[in-house]
Amino acid sequence: MLKFGTDGVRGEFGTELTTSYVAALARAAAKVLQCKLVVIGRDTRESGPALEAAISQSLSSLGIEVHLMGVAPTPAIAFAAVSSEAVSFAITASHNPYTDNGVKIFGRGGRKLTDEQESRIETELELELSGDVNRALDHQQSEAGSKSLAVSHPEYLERYCAALVADMPKSALAKLHIALDCANGAMSEVASAVFTGLGAKVSVIHNSPNGKNINHKCGATEPSELKAFVKKINADLGVAFDGDGDRLIAVDDSGSIVDGDHLIAISAQDMKRNGTLRNNKVAVTVMTNIGFHQAMKQSEIEVVTTPVGDRSVLIAIQENDLSLGGEQSGHIIYHDVATTGDGLLAAIRLSALIANSSQVFSQLASNAMTSFPQVLKNIRVAKLAENVAQIFATEIAAAEKILGDNGRVLVRSSGTEPVVRVMVEAQENHIAVSVATTLVTAITARLG
Repeated sequence: MLKFGTDGVRGEFGTELTTSYVAALARAAAKVLQCKLVVIGRDTRESGPALEAAISQSLSSLGIEVHLMGVAPTPAIAFAAVSSEAVSFAITASHNPYTDNGVKIFGRGGRKLTDEQESRIETELELELSGDVNRALDHQQSEAGSKSLAVSHPEYLERYCAALVADMPKSALAKLHIALDCANGAMSEVASAVFTGLGAKVSVIHNSPNGKNINHKCGATEPSELKAFVKKINADLGVAFDGDGDRLIAVDDSGSIVDGDHLIAISAQDMKRNGTLRNNKVAVTVMTNIGFHQAMKQSEIEVVTTPVGDRSVLIAIQENDLSLGGEQSGHIIYHDVATTGDGLLAAIRLSALIANSSQVFSQLASNAMTSFPQVLKNIRVAKLAENVAQIFATEIAAAEKILGDNGRVLVRSSGTEPVVRVMVEAQENHIAVSVATTLVTAITARLG
């Protein structure tokens, strides 16, 4: 049985993640969260409509009102939970390939579920999956195809877009030429419409989803084409979203990648200047570059460090009453206006900052912080080990001795797929590469 990872449940459609599984998950979540109204949205994967139908029919069978958003970014689906005081389901596997899909669940008010809520849902789900009734429901759904008893509510997406630009004049971005890479995902129509509405000149790539091309050699995980595109059209900046639109990676006017660390640093320093950085703190994860910590120290901003995952960042934001937090991967949470990471909101705020600055984007990014060379390696393993850092404690200690105080090592298991992630930072890139290679060799030999 699939269990909750760092961000919902996720797996290969048709094998790990089936229509019967999500139907049972929906019923389990509805019972635990005591749903009366559920809003459902999805990204552009070809499996989305079948999963949407399974969930909506399952909920309808319990007498729960269901509103369908259709294709919508995950932050818009969370926003719908806020505006309607409903529970919402986002059908998405985020940055994974189209063959995968998943479900993210937001509680009333658009909040991610607590550990206790997820545990109760998993317990209820085991009961649901063990009954013969579930096999009967699966047969009924295969007969019904993609029919749904739920009602379409496109106004949720319209409200989300309106809220993003509520306090900005229509000409706010008139100075800018912005390049967008929509990853053939949920931002494919929304992002360009919003930026055009704010007066920007917009050029877009990868905004023609066909059900199979989501995240394929594009988007936040593979922005190489966007880098070339920004240079070709002489754009002021480029923005690459992931498949469900809850994160972004930027490209500056010189064609260089600007990751989440730099974007958060730029925002933190700007928010401190204008008095909106609540409690003078920012929350980031253990993956955040040493250079970020140095920059925050120089700016006299405190840093709260969390485990990997925007859910962990959100918990730290709530516990410390903060207005900003995020991840190197581009999940950025502006908690003054949003309950989760929002790539479009982050892109709008970044663009407005650039439009109002006397510096071009590349200058803003380089002045915000200087990154240490960082090497990231993903090792696909036969079986995922939760205690991977303990298993390789000797190898990690040896790596840390080589780096001393001028670098660091992080070895962890992915929360969403059978992958071990190795991160090494050092003052010089060749040292980081050497140390990372040694660790990868050791891990592959034992777990590969």
